[in-house]
Amino acid sequence: MTEAMLSRVADNLYWMSRYLERAEHTARLLAVNLNTMLDYSPTRAERSWVRLLESLHVPHENVGNDPLAITQLLTFEHANLNSIVTCIASARENARHVREQISSEMWEQLNLLYLDVRNTNIETIWREEPYNFLRMVRDGAYLFQGITDSTMSHGEGWHFIQVGRCIERANMTATLLDVHSAFLDTRNQDQLGDDYLELVSILKFCTAFEAYCKIYTADPQPARITEFLLLNEHFPHSICFAIDQLQVALNAIAASTEKHKVLRTNRLVGRLRAALGFDQVDEIMARSLRDYLADIQRQCAQIHVAIHQTYIAYPIESALTS
Repeated sequence: MTEAMLSRVADNLYWMSRYLERAEHTARLLAVNLNTMLDYSPTRAERSWVRLLESLHVPHENVGNDPLAITQLLTFEHANLNSIVTCIASARENARHVREQISSEMWEQLNLLYLDVRNTNIETIWREEPYNFLRMVRDGAYLFQGITDSTMSHGEGWHFIQVGRCIERANMTATLLDVHSAFLDTRNQDQLGDDYLELVSILKFCTAFEAYCKIYTADPQPARITEFLLLNEHFPHSICFAIDQLQVALNAIAASTEKHKVLRTNRLVGRLRAALGFDQVDEIMARSLRDYLADIQRQCAQIHVAIHQTYIAYPIESALTS
C-alpha cells in the first residue's frame, strides 16, 4: 500500500472506529441513566440529565429534563452530530470507502447495525422499552469489535482501528469523570455526603461495577473509583488502559514509517502514558482532579492533531520524495 493510499484508508478506518465507539458510549450512558432515574427524586433526576448531556457534549437548553425528549435527542436526532443514528451512519460511510480493506463480515455487521437503527424510531422504542434498543446498539458495537479482531489481518489498518477506538474511549471517559468530578473529589465529601447511587452510576457508566467490586469490594469510595477508572492498567475502560493500547498501536504503525515523521506523535502518547503510570491518586486529588482530567483531554486533542498531521494530512511533497 502506498503512503498516499494509506492516508485515505487510515483516515476512514480511524473515524469509523471513533464514531462506532462514540455510539456505543452514548447508548451505554443513556441506558444507565434511564434505569437510575427510577430511584431519583425529580430534582436529582434533572441534575443527572444535565450531567449526562454535558458528558456527551450535547447542548441541553432546549430539552429540559424530559426523558423522552433527551432520549430522542441522543438516539434519532440527525441534527445532533453525536446522536447514535448519526454516529453509526458516519461509521458506515467511512467503512463504505474502505470496503476493500475490511472483511466482508465487518461490513455486514456494521451495515446490519445501521439498518436496525435506521428502521427504528423513538415512538417504537419508548413504547416497547428503550433499554432493549440501547442494548442492541451496545452489543452490535461489541460484536463488530470481536469480528474485526477475528477476521481482519492485524496490520496497519487494524492498528488504525485500535487507535481510533482507544483515543475516543480515553477522551470520553475523561470527560465523563470531569463532569462527575464533584462526586469524586474527596475535598467535597463534607458537603456532598455519601451518595451511593451516584457513585455506583459512575462505575456502571463505564461497565466497571463488577470489576471494581472484585478489587475494592462493593463499597464505592470516590478515591478508589477515581483510581480504578483513571489509573488501572488492566480494566478496558480505564483511561490508563486505553492510552496504553493507543501507544501499542501507534508503535506498531511507526515501525513501518520513517522515524522522523512519528517522533512528535509517539512522544505525546508516551508522555501521557508515563504520567498515568507514575501518578498517584492521592497526589492528583490533592492538586485538582478537574485540572488533571482537563489536561488529559487537552493531551488527547494534541495526539489527535499529531496523528492527523503525521499520517493523513502530511504535505504532498513528503509523499513524492519518500
